[in-house]
Amino acid sequence: MAQEGFAHPELLADTAWLAEHLNDPNLVVVDTDVAAGYSRGHIPGAVLVPDNFEKDPDTDRTFILSPDKFAAMAEGLGIGDDSLVVTYDSVGGLTAARLWWCLNYYGQTNVKVLNGGWRKWVNEGRPVSFQRTQARAGAKFTATPDPSIHINGDQLIEEHNKPDVVPWDVRSIQEYTGEEMRGNKRGGHIPGAAYLEWLNLHDPETHELKSPAELRRMLEEKGITRDKTIVPH
Repeated sequence: MAQEGFAHPELLADTAWLAEHLNDPNLVVVDTDVAAGYSRGHIPGAVLVPDNFEKDPDTDRTFILSPDKFAAMAEGLGIGDDSLVVTYDSVGGLTAARLWWCLNYYGQTNVKVLNGGWRKWVNEGRPVSFQRTQARAGAKFTATPDPSIHINGDQLIEEHNKPDVVPWDVRSIQEYTGEEMRGNKRGGHIPGAAYLEWLNLHDPETHELKSPAELRRMLEEKGITRDKTIVPH
């Protein structure tokens, strides 16, 4: 398995494993690309997430969808409390990992991100569908927020200078330095934040995560270690 050596390999799905389990009755595969990407072809049986930001329009798309709205979205995808969910995208895991986190935040922890995503699936010559998948009806999703995996701005202001807390800035270098604002009121970064852009974590050709040894080396060089509380943002 490609996940061998990771501390939590159960958080990842391998393309070979997924190909063997596509017809499992409790499996929900979610394509987290935009609609145009889904139309270019998708993994057979995959449903399309309606909004790959999962942010609430009532908060000007600043915060995650409320529990009732998120539950409705999940049920619309056929995701229930007993589902096994595999998320994927074509951009190296950015939007797939976002949905993974949102599902975990709302109590659905039986979720995996497809390592290598759409690119690896296609490069291996695996089957592709062009038909829109109808989500399974009758799914019941219970949205129960888990505050232990979330931190708000006020909490971070209080804690970011503690020696055992490492804010990890995963944005582009231009955003980190303040050269690019991306619509923010202020540029720059949290004082003392470690910097390592998320794109550096995967192979740009295959979209697979780099080896566990390489990832550990990169993270340790930035002070991002398992004995610390890490706050990615």
